[in-house]
Amino acid sequence: MRKWVPALIPALVAGVFANQTVAGEITVKVTIPQINTAEYHRPYVAIWIEKPDQSVHNNLAVWYSQKKTDKGEQSDKWLKDLRQWWRKSGREQSLPMDGITGATKAVGEHAMTFIEGKAPLANLPAGQYNIAVEAAREKGGREVVRVPFTWPVKKVEQAKATGQQELGNIAIELKP
Repeated sequence: MRKWVPALIPALVAGVFANQTVAGEITVKVTIPQINTAEYHRPYVAIWIEKPDQSVHNNLAVWYSQKKTDKGEQSDKWLKDLRQWWRKSGREQSLPMDGITGATKAVGEHAMTFIEGKAPLANLPAGQYNIAVEAAREKGGREVVRVPFTWPVKKVEQAKATGQQELGNIAIELKP
């Protein structure tokens, strides 16, 4: 009689989870390109979900230097160079933002995954949106790249856009 009990365990577990819905997710990949210049500084970057009217629905990440400068100034004062993000959302924030603020990133690809039902995707209404990525670099340029997407996710989708100078590929992957 005990021989059939282990065989039933996988079937019972599968039955319990059969009616569970899997939450959608968004993976955002941001590429910081190699820029050959005499004085290179890592860019400040803001990433947010943008509504069709270009207002900010939710901030996803803000990467900046949180240490003090040689003159004793707080480095976050340069966040104003992320002009679009700053005007739409940044100046209203209390910095650092818990779970969103991070250090500047080195050259390369950086990925973040966000899950439906958890901040910052909690309460994201159905509709059209953009993932907006803005980068600004000291003694460098400034750039904004937008990648459109539809929420909620119905099937696995991928979309990308490419920056011209301060940003490389910005890719998103959506999973139901």
